[in-house]
Amino acid sequence: MKDNMAASRGKLKKIEFLVLVLFPIVCVLFALSVGRFSVPVTEIFHSILNKFSFDFELSGQTELVLWTMRFPRILMALLVGAGLSVAGCIFQSLFSNPLASPDTLGVASGSSFGAALALLLGANLILVQASALIFGLCAMALTWISGSGRNSNKVSIVLAGIVIGSLFSALVSLVKFSADTESELPSITYWLMGSLSSAGYNTIALGCPLIILGILILFLLRWRLNSLPLSDDEASSLGINVKGLRIVCILCASAITAASVSMCGPVGWIGLLIPHICRMRFGSSHVSLLPASVLAGSGFMVLVDTAARSISPSEIPVSILTAILGAPFFIILMKKSGGWNL
Repeated sequence: MKDNMAASRGKLKKIEFLVLVLFPIVCVLFALSVGRFSVPVTEIFHSILNKFSFDFELSGQTELVLWTMRFPRILMALLVGAGLSVAGCIFQSLFSNPLASPDTLGVASGSSFGAALALLLGANLILVQASALIFGLCAMALTWISGSGRNSNKVSIVLAGIVIGSLFSALVSLVKFSADTESELPSITYWLMGSLSSAGYNTIALGCPLIILGILILFLLRWRLNSLPLSDDEASSLGINVKGLRIVCILCASAITAASVSMCGPVGWIGLLIPHICRMRFGSSHVSLLPASVLAGSGFMVLVDTAARSISPSEIPVSILTAILGAPFFIILMKKSGGWNL
């Protein structure tokens, strides 16, 4: 009887994971189709087949909308959603705290300051993105230097991250205070709300390598990531250099966060909500948890961005929608689960 129940649960998990694999694919097709200029799914498939030397007749407007306007946004949403979900998953395991998120080490605040400063100085979009990336990595370095002194532990790094994040948040406020209220302040404020409206292949090319590299490194280490919540002695008994592993995880997760924020501004809740949902459905083993976070986060971000650009004549900032959707859903999950599990 127990064997049959275990086999049934295993089969259900496989079905759930298959659905999760299909989830971002369905979301991409939906996002390509939906908008002020709707495109039938058949035309989307015809356009895709035309890339492989088929010859379906399509209007130039359809091709322009699909591959110049929508696809870069969708690609950015996939990368950012997957990256923030993985970063949140790592931070939650690293600090044994279900409320940990990509903002934990102050990286998001540092990136926000870098972008706000570049906008204040009148820089173009590429320089804004580069500045956000540089200051995000600087924030990570300051957090690590501040929290890795003698007798330091995981709590020390979290506290250092809170302090560094508060410092950069104050610097963002200073930049906004110094900005011209007619020309500079609106663009800074809009960017800080989070949006994928500036998506383009050049923008993606700058942030994409760090996100993909960070996810790839963490994916290769997924068998060892289950040791993150363990004490140093427990991890050492398993033959794992847990300090080195934690350093690699912090570097990868912080670089992913900085690259994501540099492309589209700070987007909250994805790194907090998605890993928790995946942990509830697929358990705490990173062998399945990490791929699940990538798939669920990428699909969710595509859906949110599609809603942001479709439900209103003027585009709604993504972070507003993620907060409106995420907060109530997170409370419901907390009530149903009866608490937090790591």
